[in-house]
Amino acid sequence: MTTMQPQLPNLVDTQNLPDHREVAIDRVGVTNLRFPIQVRDKAHATQNTVATVALTVDLPHHFKGTHMSRFVEVLNEHGSLIHVDNIKVILRHLQKRLNSEQAHVEFEFPYFIEKRAPVSGAVGLMDYSVRLAATITHEDSDFVVTIVVPVTTLCPCSKAISLYGAHNQRGKVTFAVRFTKPIWIEDLIQLVESSASSELYSLLKRPDEKAVTERAYEHPVFVEDLVRSIAVKANAEPRIAWYRVEAENYESIHNHNAYAMIEKG
Repeated sequence: MTTMQPQLPNLVDTQNLPDHREVAIDRVGVTNLRFPIQVRDKAHATQNTVATVALTVDLPHHFKGTHMSRFVEVLNEHGSLIHVDNIKVILRHLQKRLNSEQAHVEFEFPYFIEKRAPVSGAVGLMDYSVRLAATITHEDSDFVVTIVVPVTTLCPCSKAISLYGAHNQRGKVTFAVRFTKPIWIEDLIQLVESSASSELYSLLKRPDEKAVTERAYEHPVFVEDLVRSIAVKANAEPRIAWYRVEAENYESIHNHNAYAMIEKG
């Protein structure tokens, strides 16, 4: 006995209806989509994390809407391992499935590095925010890696004029790069941390706290010093073709933040 498949009704595809306003849309798609991914890890080959994803394409003026479900379908079809070549394939697939001239993807996720305290060797995990953003057209492509690195900065002016200590604070460095050859996330983080008064740790014992605060005191930097030092190191790195470095200090004795930025290219 043969089982008859139920007949689906002829559903109207509203998105493909014409739009008479003749206004093209630069980007349309899905954002704030949480998705488990694996990223390449210098110490452990891969690292599992969860990304907040945005997938968008351009929409010609004559289409009323896009097919939102297709964005999620494309993402799921490519699995969870994310790297440069993988992202380019996802972009090409988006172009084809959505019949678009341009496609854009963005993955933002926490990235963890195991760090040992400087004296006791106590092990803790530090988390950093990483964003991979890519755009592709039929002729060209663009790929930018952005890391957000928390650091300690100690004020040179405060140290110079004070009899007892100097004010210091936690700061944030946002470092975006385009590169000619792949570069490890860990290498970018180390480049930033080595330019600050001190790097941060998730776990410190008392001997570690002494070492960290004394190191910061011995290496005072303004936000201007911080971005300049990072820029000098980035200029010396042949794999980095373009960068934008921003430093923001959450000032401990002012009711405002201090900010500096350098962009190359």
